[in-house]
Amino acid sequence: MNRLKQLFTRRRRYDELSETIQSVFFGVILLAVTTLRAQTPSSEPTPLGKMVDLGDYRIHLYCTGNGKQTVVLSPGGGGFSFDWDLVQQQVQTFARVCSYDRAGYAWSDPGPQPLTFRQEAHELELALKLSGEKGPYILVGHSLGGLVAETFAEGYPDETAGMVLVDAPGPDDTLGYFGKLVRVRTLAHRTIPPIQTMKTSPPIPISDAEREQAMKYKSHKINPPYDRLPPEIQKLQLWAQILPPRVALSEKEDYIPEEFQLLYEIQQFGHPLGGKPLITMIGMQGAGKEKIEEKKAFQTLSTNSKVAEVQDAGHEIHLQDPDAVVSAIHDVMNAALHHARLKQ
Repeated sequence: MNRLKQLFTRRRRYDELSETIQSVFFGVILLAVTTLRAQTPSSEPTPLGKMVDLGDYRIHLYCTGNGKQTVVLSPGGGGFSFDWDLVQQQVQTFARVCSYDRAGYAWSDPGPQPLTFRQEAHELELALKLSGEKGPYILVGHSLGGLVAETFAEGYPDETAGMVLVDAPGPDDTLGYFGKLVRVRTLAHRTIPPIQTMKTSPPIPISDAEREQAMKYKSHKINPPYDRLPPEIQKLQLWAQILPPRVALSEKEDYIPEEFQLLYEIQQFGHPLGGKPLITMIGMQGAGKEKIEEKKAFQTLSTNSKVAEVQDAGHEIHLQDPDAVVSAIHDVMNAALHHARLKQ
């Protein structure tokens, strides 16, 4: 495990700068952030939760309910905090539950680049801490959010009690990556960048041409299964999904290939979660035999794990069968609280 731990403890050593240079550079950053925030439409709806200041940029964190444990919900790629509404409304009746918008999405400000899984896990952990939320947490991640949850668990093991992976991609799974269908394992190479701040790596404002091009692919209607959300949440969904991008995105600024090296190595070490409860959920609609076997490989993350095959849902299990996700969360919570084995 030494090599894996080094991946999380390694930090970049920065060149020493004079106070004058730091002041000038920081002023430029603040100007850029102000410009980025100004691009957000003035008709922005009121945030559901609180805006947590992480240091010259804010992350939207929405926490509800009370209980002995806190559940943290991580959205899929391109998703938002309120994608979890059908799940959060139920979980808040028996636990504390938090959803969030990653940097640059919905209410959250653009943050340091690149937005790697490690960067997002760091920002999430910091936002929870600054908001007074208490771990260890039950981590729940949909799709790429599952990879964020894995990264969080590996970087902050003492703050992780258990995990639910909702149709997350495995090392041998395939996903869309900048217009190409690629296998996750093939994206694993090189060194993962260290965690950044607004001083070391501020966001790059998007050009007018890039923004215009990106807006061509924005949907101005609610598509299934998001039409299952309550009407008031659908309004938020429509607002967020047609927001113009605020940060220049390329293969260097998005979830970068180096990030997947960590996930690949996690599998090699075997059982990095120890005996912490883990449920891997698979949406069976449209899932081929290969996909099912790839996702079952997540069982190796913990010695206390099981697979839940959800027959009436596809990739968006949290929208198509939220009860199944709530049930999985409840099972993981109970197992973590009582240090028990998951019922197979």
